[in-house]
Amino acid sequence: MSVIEVEGLRMRYGPTDVLHDVTFQAHPGEVLALLGPNGAGKTTTIEILEGFRMRSDGHVRVLGEDPARGDERWRSRLGVVLQSWRDHGKWRVRELLAHLATYYTPYRNPWNPDELVETVGLTPHANKKIKTLSGGQRRRLDVAIGIVGRPDVLFLDEPTTGFDPQARQDFHELIRGLDTTILLTTHDLTEAEKLADRIVILNGGRIIADGTAAELARTIAGRDQIRWTMNDTRFTEESSDSTAFVRDLFARYGEAVRELEVHRASLEQTYLTLVHQAERKEAA
Repeated sequence: MSVIEVEGLRMRYGPTDVLHDVTFQAHPGEVLALLGPNGAGKTTTIEILEGFRMRSDGHVRVLGEDPARGDERWRSRLGVVLQSWRDHGKWRVRELLAHLATYYTPYRNPWNPDELVETVGLTPHANKKIKTLSGGQRRRLDVAIGIVGRPDVLFLDEPTTGFDPQARQDFHELIRGLDTTILLTTHDLTEAEKLADRIVILNGGRIIADGTAAELARTIAGRDQIRWTMNDTRFTEESSDSTAFVRDLFARYGEAVRELEVHRASLEQTYLTLVHQAERKEAA
């Protein structure tokens, strides 16, 4: 069963179509990354799924409901983490989460504020005013706000913009520990490759690719590159199945194989290739 179902989604502003027959699904517990250049239609798609924007045409279901007609009970099953959110600076961390939890109690079993603060790693800061938090701490709070109602679907919009490497790693560990379906938008392709079970790429309002990072890389690059040293000689080979190749290599030569490296096309290379191909096709 799909948690999110999108089929033939279209969005038109005046005479201009910004989404063209967009179709994809997200399954229970899946982390789905929605990638694309600025203006590709990512934000419009997300806002339609969240019920904040009316679509022009197409079939859309989130948790079995049409977002355009979702009621408060339906909304209580969603979590939203915006790219930037700076309200309530004078509130203290724990008291804000306790207050927000009260909105969910008619429909859900929200997080206990102390447990939630601990889950997102903010226990030492529970009684601090929000305006005093660092950027990384604030982003953890944003996630806490998004999951306070224990959502069945969580929308993450550019979650680590401006993070330093350690804060980004901590955030990734937090997200990987959540047991919910997640729709993620990001320009950080390394982040998408780490977090996403599946990747959908939008360009010009159309889906140009849908699959795992490895599947997309194989579609474009086709073959992995394997490098190794043996008897002071450097070897390089290409294979469509690098795992089998390496297994056979060690079975034949054992410890004589040194400095083994396996390289496949990165998601960044794959993404850029797909986008450039789509742009050339559209311009033709």
